Amino acid sequence: MNAASDTVPLRHILLAVAVMAIWGTNFVVIHIGLEHLPPLLFAALRFVFAVIPAIFFLKRPAVPWRNLAGYGLLIGGVQFGILFIAMNGHITPALASLVVQVQVFFTVGFAALLTGERVRPFQLIALSLAVTGMAIIFVHTDATTTTLGLVLVVIAAAGWAGGNTVARATPNVDMLAYVVWGSLFSVPPLFALSLAFEGWPAIHQALVSADAKTWFAVAYQSIANTLFGYAVWGWLLARYSVAQIAPMPLLVPVFGIAASALWLGEPLQYWKIEAALLVMSGLALNLLLPRALAYRRDRTRMPIEGVPSLAVPGTANTTPPRSE
Repeated sequence: MNAASDTVPLRHILLAVAVMAIWGTNFVVIHIGLEHLPPLLFAALRFVFAVIPAIFFLKRPAVPWRNLAGYGLLIGGVQFGILFIAMNGHITPALASLVVQVQVFFTVGFAALLTGERVRPFQLIALSLAVTGMAIIFVHTDATTTTLGLVLVVIAAAGWAGGNTVARATPNVDMLAYVVWGSLFSVPPLFALSLAFEGWPAIHQALVSADAKTWFAVAYQSIANTLFGYAVWGWLLARYSVAQIAPMPLLVPVFGIAASALWLGEPLQYWKIEAALLVMSGLALNLLLPRALAYRRDRTRMPIEGVPSLAVPGTANTTPPRSE
């Protein structure tokens, strides 16, 4: 991280917003692709074109193969494989973009179980808000959003959190290269599952009849969503502190819900708005409160310009100078 970067320039903020817009509208693109492709085949193609040709230009990150395999299986097989199945008629794009964000709480839970990280009271409150929003969605399940679809997206969110947990075990790696090489392990199981459950006739028919819009959806998944999105996001994380840009992913469901309403005509009933506000309030509390407290703590330790710092007599003043 560039320690001198005290503020994020507007052009970089706009770049981060562009990534969130891509990740949010991606749920509408998934819906478009699923009109012509079986879900498991669609997921497999997504990772094929995320690997090829990028893998020939990116050096394999210096991490164990088992780590790459775990990441690829969790992100490819569990997160996207199950998410695509859920979105194949079981849940709307808008609600899928919202519900999958509960991966944040799975990530916290996995960290508590595996590394002993303490779950704080505010995180339980945040989880309660999100669960209340999920309960509202559950009560209003219908032909467009089923209980099965809701459960499948929650499982997909757990897979995403599992992939996050695996990735956290290998800090300081090129995230783009990590995603590309990890995707090698997503492709075989997705193709195998597609062949087993969707069958070769359906696969062949889908590939033969795929039109330009279908291939655009696949390309958007692979290039815009994965390669561009992860590359830019990784670059921003390396350049700025997490506290400066971490709130940005809260925009993903905003773009997802808006895109679904504008492009697909998905209605925004009052209960969807209530559920969205509750889930996003929980996410915001979990994400922003610790950073606000840390910022306040750091500011109280920072000397005021023009006023000498107080130090205990006989000790060195270890207060770091402010960067201009």
